[in-house]
Amino acid sequence: MFIFMEEKVKDYELVYRTSALMKEVADLKQQIKQLTEQNEKAQLEIYRLENILSVVPQETLPKGVNFNIGGNALRFKMATVMYVDIRGFKTISTEAHTSDFIDELDQIFIYFNEIAAKYKLQTVKTIGDAYMCAGGIPQKNITNPIDVVLAAMEMKRYLKDLRESYEKDNRKFWELRIGIHTGPVIATPQGKKKITYDIKGETVNIASRMASAADVEKINISVFTYELVKDYFLTEYNGITPVKYQGDLEMYYIRRLKPAFSVNRQVGEYPNEIFRIKYLLRQFTDLQEIILDKLEKELPKYLHYHNFKHTIDVVNQAELIGYGEGVDDEDILLLKTAALFHDSGQIVGGENHEYYSTQIAREYLPKWGYTEEQSAKICTLIMATKLPPNPTTLLEKIMCDADLDYLGRTDFIPVSNTLYEELIAQGKNISILEWNRNQVKFLTNHQYFTNTALTLRKVGKEYQIDRLKKLIEEDEKKLAEQK
Repeated sequence: MFIFMEEKVKDYELVYRTSALMKEVADLKQQIKQLTEQNEKAQLEIYRLENILSVVPQETLPKGVNFNIGGNALRFKMATVMYVDIRGFKTISTEAHTSDFIDELDQIFIYFNEIAAKYKLQTVKTIGDAYMCAGGIPQKNITNPIDVVLAAMEMKRYLKDLRESYEKDNRKFWELRIGIHTGPVIATPQGKKKITYDIKGETVNIASRMASAADVEKINISVFTYELVKDYFLTEYNGITPVKYQGDLEMYYIRRLKPAFSVNRQVGEYPNEIFRIKYLLRQFTDLQEIILDKLEKELPKYLHYHNFKHTIDVVNQAELIGYGEGVDDEDILLLKTAALFHDSGQIVGGENHEYYSTQIAREYLPKWGYTEEQSAKICTLIMATKLPPNPTTLLEKIMCDADLDYLGRTDFIPVSNTLYEELIAQGKNISILEWNRNQVKFLTNHQYFTNTALTLRKVGKEYQIDRLKKLIEEDEKKLAEQK
């Protein structure tokens, strides 16, 4: 009897201790949840304050105050976040074998990752029934809103096909909603071998809000993203939703690509060649930034004329003359790209720098989506700038006129002087008087090849010849007086 009672007491003690431990675990989980929420609120407040302080001049801030993010965190001014909200997770998981269910969901996420990689997006987080990725990190780019929308459309097509296969087998499918927002984020790299990024900030929360406000299997974008992609996609207004720190935010559904940019104008799902050219023209801004930075860092310092400033000038003039001559968008792209690379070969050497420029162009262009045919045309345009010019096609004529556009401009003399300084820095023994005489000969024999350049620069070039002749007369007179 006593033994039985003693065992009962032990059982009660065990139950009590187990109950106490479970309560302690539950309390700890609640504390962790509260601390996590507090941390997220603190991060949002820090982010909000940093955005406010970022527009305040540093010199007006209190001395010794540092408002940098700190650690390895990186701030991106323009990133586009996609948040995929998967609902019905609990219902389906209780009706299906749990391991099979998780495997199926993993397959969806794996395919999402492949799509994200295709469009240069960074997979950010996959937790339970939510998937998130972002464009514009870790490599900033101007095309990230378009990239994210294209990826979302492809994910939507995949999910539609998957739903149909599930329905054929009388199986339930998840309810998926996609939300997209463009704005600043703070990204923190994680891992050693394979770097991933955790992103925080208001942009992430708004993307999640866009998903929550979307209908099933629809792509809901904020007005910020809409303004950046509306030239490419047909959209449908989706009302407003209240957002903290933003007020009422307008939303739009992505319906399809615009007919002009779609392989199938009626369906509007797959981009055509016209879209690709328009995309490359937009992407050119990113390529230009990279190449100009390369030129500024790697070109020899004695190149006072053949520097990145001259490259910018030629890019702008190639576009101006190109539009003046009525060429299409693809030709504008080829001209601007050729202009961007045309003097990059000076990094290797001045002699035959045009050829070296074509080699550098061929290294970069395939990585930026240019076809082999486009790369070949760009290299031909680069070689057309080799002196003396002998262009045979309209694009070659435009390229040559853009390269020597300064000959007929009001800034001819200061630009010409930088070329003279460059020659002196390379050990050329030539006086300014002899240089000006050579310049008169060069300008007199030079001709513009396009009607646009003739209209814009012919009179100016004749004026510059007269200016040079006067300078020569003055120098010759001074020499005569000295003798």
